[in-house]
Amino acid sequence: MGCMSIAEALQGRCVLGIVPLTLIVKNLVGKTSRKEIKVATTPKRLLKMMELLDAFIALPSGFGTLEELF
Repeated sequence: MGCMSIAEALQGRCVLGIVPLTLIVKNLVGKTSRKEIKVATTPKRLLKMMELLDAFIALPSGFGTLEELF
């Protein structure tokens, strides 16, 4: 997802990252999106996404992605 957000930012699009504190990686946070919102947990991340966004996509990843969708 980092590559996608960088590509979109390079095209001048607004990229919003909603990151749970448990997944913050020191070298990644702040480098792939223009604006970041930090939340306490992964379920709170999903709630924040539903609150703020009109739509979002899920790219093939791992079981965490499936958990967020269903």
